[in-house]
Amino acid sequence: MFENIQFLAAPITACIILAGVLSYFGNHILTRGIIFIDIALAQIAALGTMIGLLLGYAEASASVELISLIFTLIIISIFALTKFEKQVVPQEAIIGIIYGLGLGIAMLLAEKIPGGSNYITKTITGNILWVTWDDVLKCAGIFVPIAIIHILLRRPFIKISESKENLPYSINKIRMYELIFYITFGIVVVRSVPVGGIFVIFVLLIAPTAMATLFTQRWAWRFLWSWIIGIFGTVIGIYVSYEIDISNGPAIVCLMGIAVFVIAFIKLVNFKRSSIQGNQGIVE
Repeated sequence: MFENIQFLAAPITACIILAGVLSYFGNHILTRGIIFIDIALAQIAALGTMIGLLLGYAEASASVELISLIFTLIIISIFALTKFEKQVVPQEAIIGIIYGLGLGIAMLLAEKIPGGSNYITKTITGNILWVTWDDVLKCAGIFVPIAIIHILLRRPFIKISESKENLPYSINKIRMYELIFYITFGIVVVRSVPVGGIFVIFVLLIAPTAMATLFTQRWAWRFLWSWIIGIFGTVIGIYVSYEIDISNGPAIVCLMGIAVFVIAFIKLVNFKRSSIQGNQGIVE
């Protein structure tokens, strides 16, 4: 039992950290309505890694991570600067094009890299069970400065996320804030994908926040509850996958996805029940 806990300590700690940082960004992404930005960025990060492998660098080397980061920051900077007062082409469409392009090029490169198809599978599903304490410390070392930046700029970031048509600042000021927001988000994605895989990172970004949003609209409470939900979902998923010997990434994704629909159904039933009781009270 002690050996199991010792083995799972680093993966669970990584999940706690990832659940926190992705829950925060998830609140912004869900409010902005650009749901697939994470999976598009994750695909670009994976593409950058494949280019590094094609150039002959080792998969876990600093050179490969740097190439992946450069590719991601270029794409995310272009995305941040496409914010206009009147958006002719929806940003969600731009996200879709980025994802499709990144996946298409990655599939072509996979044919030129030995074991390329296996790498794509590993990038998508991840293998968080094999996270080490070095990986945890690297994540913490990168995420803490980013957290400080977002604490200091939390008010303008929230205002921009909540703005739909009426922009809260001048377009140039918004682009500056957007550049900071998306660059830090891109760094988080690049660091997170090797740890959890594309699908786990995507579901941690969206699913916990979606569940928390069903019950509260306050930013602080929504972040807190989405973090708690993310921790429980990933830890239970890791434990189940470890005990019955199945892939941990798909286990976490399935568990969190099913939980969203179950909680949404319970919320819908309770809403209908309260509506019926309210109507009966009015009739009486």
